[in-house]
Amino acid sequence: MPNTGKLSRRQILAAAGFAGLATPTGCGGGDDGGDTKDLAEKQHGAMKDYRAGQQFKATTALSFTLLHNNMPNYPLKPDWLFWKELARRTGVTLKATTVPSSDYDKKRSLLIGAGDAPLLIPKTYPGQEAPFVSSGSVLPVSDYVHLMPNFRDKVRRWALQPELDSLRQSDGKYYLLPGLHEKVKSGYSLSLRTDVLDRLGLALPTTWDEVYTVFRAIRAEYPDRYPFSDRWSNPPHSAGALLGYLGQAYGVRAGWSYLNTSWDRRKGEYVFTGATDAYRQMLEFLRKLVDEKLMDPESFTQTDDEATEKLLAEKSFAISANPQELVQNYRYNLRRQVKGSAIEMVPVPLGPAGPVVLGGARLENGLMISREALKGDSFVALMQFVDWLWYSDEGQRFAKWGVRDVTYTESGGRYELEDGIDLMGSDPGAPKNLQRDYGFSNGVFSYGGSWALVSSSFTPDEKKFQDAMSRRRQLPVDPAHPLQSVEQEQATLWDTPLRDHVFQNTLRFALGKRPLSEWDDYVAELKAKNMDRLIDLHNKAYARFKKENG
Repeated sequence: MPNTGKLSRRQILAAAGFAGLATPTGCGGGDDGGDTKDLAEKQHGAMKDYRAGQQFKATTALSFTLLHNNMPNYPLKPDWLFWKELARRTGVTLKATTVPSSDYDKKRSLLIGAGDAPLLIPKTYPGQEAPFVSSGSVLPVSDYVHLMPNFRDKVRRWALQPELDSLRQSDGKYYLLPGLHEKVKSGYSLSLRTDVLDRLGLALPTTWDEVYTVFRAIRAEYPDRYPFSDRWSNPPHSAGALLGYLGQAYGVRAGWSYLNTSWDRRKGEYVFTGATDAYRQMLEFLRKLVDEKLMDPESFTQTDDEATEKLLAEKSFAISANPQELVQNYRYNLRRQVKGSAIEMVPVPLGPAGPVVLGGARLENGLMISREALKGDSFVALMQFVDWLWYSDEGQRFAKWGVRDVTYTESGGRYELEDGIDLMGSDPGAPKNLQRDYGFSNGVFSYGGSWALVSSSFTPDEKKFQDAMSRRRQLPVDPAHPLQSVEQEQATLWDTPLRDHVFQNTLRFALGKRPLSEWDDYVAELKAKNMDRLIDLHNKAYARFKKENG
């Protein structure tokens, strides 16, 4: 049964000294050869011939501990059908330590540092595992994926090995089991008032040049208003969503997806993202929108509510969206306030990079496994359980939709919620909610999977959007370049002030507070903050890893 855990003073003090206690792990690597020594002693509860597509059922009742990211809109309930049915199907009971989502990253680190983390540590995004590698606190899961036939099957069939290789650390191993997607699932793009476009004789834009033309036409019709006023500007990522999908059009990571290092395929080396020509060109376009009063300058500082209120009050006619916000917020409220209104989300407008999506987008948050798990006699069963729940088709269907004929029905690949159950606004007046009342479609357990499953809950709007985005070419994944522990410490010291300088000047350039004629001065400032030394560190790591791992 789930239980609520709190951090003790000892845990907090232990975590404070975590970095200083770190010791290097050994070298080695390999994907699925596995560290098989002593596993014969760790078979308690395991299935003898477990294979892909088979229902996992422990041969004896087992209990594993789990760190649970507690979401405010569906907080954990001990009586969820999810827990009951999971135990019935697998013979496994999960004992959950709940942590509020707002504090999850911090408290996860405290628990791991104190040596008190649960065995299963989900909701961990690629890169977040790196600080725990050198201490030996988390398991090098690549040594044990031979125990996970569903995981390996999806990696093979969906050609995900390059993405997995990008997770490797300096010892050649990876320490995170990521969520796996068959296809790229895009999240954000531009939405526009289509009734306004129709009235002005304008088509939905497909490129950023067309976006510019549409905005100019709207501004001409409404000279006292900004065509575009945006949201998602929480510091430090001002306009984080917009920069993310605008940057994609230029083939560069920006906003929420920003990384200081980017692989330059033409040069065959890592470069500093915030100093590239593509990043500058993106800022030039953004600056043009602001300078010509096509974009509200408050887009970079206002709250989400303020941006949404401007849209609903017709002070603006375009805003960044994801499919859920489009349906549940913008469209629903516009229809209540503005007669005849209509709004649509367009596939990410194309730019100089063409019809592409950024590389690595098929990996999602996943889970770390505490090294303490290896000490238990049911370790093999734990790996089989993880493989079934997070990576089998049936486990993923269960985590997303629940129990057939109880929470949903399915026919010909089409899923329908049972009457009286709502999921993300599908039936707002329903007395029950699939997440809140049953525990399914919980982000701790439900993510990734086949395109058929991922798209099974799409609204018509999202299906149209995702189908268009899925046809675009995915840029290659940046090659692996893991840093050694000492290098990682040094890189962290350089990385943060460099990133801060990029974010600060991104805002200043966009708003015209700093002219783009000072770009060379800006790059010189980055060099003074060790930009070249950081990039040199990553290129040396790339060369070393390539030499040692072929």
